[in-house]
Amino acid sequence: MNRSERESLIAVARGDQLADVVLRGGKILNVFTGETTVADIAICEGMIAGIGGYDGETVIDLGGQFVLPGFVDAHVHIESAMVTPPEYARAVVPRGTSAVVADPHEIANVLGVPGVEFMLRTSRNLPLDVHIMASPCVPATHMETSGAVLSPQDVQRLLKTDGVLGLAEVMNFPGVIDGAPDMMAKLQIAEGRVRDGHAPGVTGRALQAYLAAGIGSDHECTTADEALEKVRAGAYVMIREGTAAKNLEALAVAVSAENHHRFLFCTDDRHPADLLEEGHIDFLVCRAIQLGIKPLHAIRMATINAAQYFGLERMGAVSPGRFADLITCDSLDAPQIHQVFRRGTLVAENGKLLVDLPRPDSSALPSDFAVPALNADLFSVPAKAGKIRVIEACDGQIITGTQRLEPTLADACAIADSARDLAKLAVIERHHGSEAVGLGFVTGLRLAEGALASSVAHDSHNLVVAGMNDQDMALAAERVAALGGGLVAVRDGEVLAELALPIAGLMSDLPLPVVRDQVAHLKAVSRELGSTTADPYMLLSFLALPVIPELKLTDQGLVDVDAFEIVPLFSS
Repeated sequence: MNRSERESLIAVARGDQLADVVLRGGKILNVFTGETTVADIAICEGMIAGIGGYDGETVIDLGGQFVLPGFVDAHVHIESAMVTPPEYARAVVPRGTSAVVADPHEIANVLGVPGVEFMLRTSRNLPLDVHIMASPCVPATHMETSGAVLSPQDVQRLLKTDGVLGLAEVMNFPGVIDGAPDMMAKLQIAEGRVRDGHAPGVTGRALQAYLAAGIGSDHECTTADEALEKVRAGAYVMIREGTAAKNLEALAVAVSAENHHRFLFCTDDRHPADLLEEGHIDFLVCRAIQLGIKPLHAIRMATINAAQYFGLERMGAVSPGRFADLITCDSLDAPQIHQVFRRGTLVAENGKLLVDLPRPDSSALPSDFAVPALNADLFSVPAKAGKIRVIEACDGQIITGTQRLEPTLADACAIADSARDLAKLAVIERHHGSEAVGLGFVTGLRLAEGALASSVAHDSHNLVVAGMNDQDMALAAERVAALGGGLVAVRDGEVLAELALPIAGLMSDLPLPVVRDQVAHLKAVSRELGSTTADPYMLLSFLALPVIPELKLTDQGLVDVDAFEIVPLFSS
């Protein structure tokens, strides 16, 4: 805001100058006091000048609707919606979301700083504030091969970039707790800036050490006890309800009148169908209320709490000096969003976006896949003595368990076995042509035949394939590579369904509804292949993430996350 704009804002607030816009007849929820007041909202230059009795050049009658500040998603990876920021905005803005705090570490792991710059560039001039965080853990660990590395100097450069708010989730929690030099350097660079956390299952002295490093939040809690321990230690807890990880029901009981100001809402990773059909933060607010959180508390968790944690002083409340990013709804008990105002302009109504969005140009981004010859031999697992370590996938969660099972053998090789819900799993390095391939087995995908493959494989986003025979796995991987990235389903040597993700192997350049429909077809085909999981591709994408317990697979091999080391497939 420049001096002239400030003077005009003050003049409107005094009543000496007509407002640009007055919103009249709304019941304004005060998130500071919990009161509801019927009053005018005077808007000047996109800012709220005053609440009371005002006149304006334009007067909009809200017809008795409740007026709330726009919602804030406290932690999201936009790339996980598989669309670009404009298409993402098309989905979430009509749902009442005014701002998101985005960690672009998905594309950073593939393309590095140019990928982050692409997200920054394509997030401008939207009816949505996209606050980018600088990703400190690219790659997340030393036990995987990413497409790029963000050095402390890269993080420092990003933190100096307009639009970058602070340090994104510090995923290498063992490195922080142990005082690893690289992590210490990145935390020091971000001194004085907000620093997000990632500490699944971290408790006791390890938690104290992690927070002592200056970490301010965590979004990985899965139990109420874990959340309360972190809140008691001074952290903000972001309650996550995404597509793969759904923690709201388990954590709602931790929220009370005394501590709700330390809780925020986030989606982390949410697929197109959930965004379009369930919703965004509006869905979390309604669900939280259903689970017993008071409406006022749930709304605060979606608005002012996030604004205060991130230092977004112009957001989070309907009050003078803040952005006129407002939403209206009929009820506070189950808020259904009616109108969405962006800087005082109506941008969405009854679920429909009313403004045009730019189509980003991604032509300058590289899209080559550097993978080895993808034939069935690549996926062969010669038998050895002992049992095999098996990843136990958990539907609705991104954590996994560990099993030790006798392998099913054929021709002196360990193979998949549908009778035991045992699928073969492979992660193929796709960035540098190293020909590194990690092989393992997984239960919980519930495949009976065929293969699924994806270039979305958190966080290094190598090529992940799960299947019941090596030939179909090879074809599925080959087709993903030919698409320049994407999701594929194969059975008996035939590609049954696919979605191309040509932008870094993570995002489509198609409209969100089209992507939603193609993903729905892939999920339907996966059910034909036997999988009864809610979203097998989202579940598959997290089996390669070596910072979420308990057992994961990268291109370097099986990772015991608790021990933070690579372990052999066969165990005596």
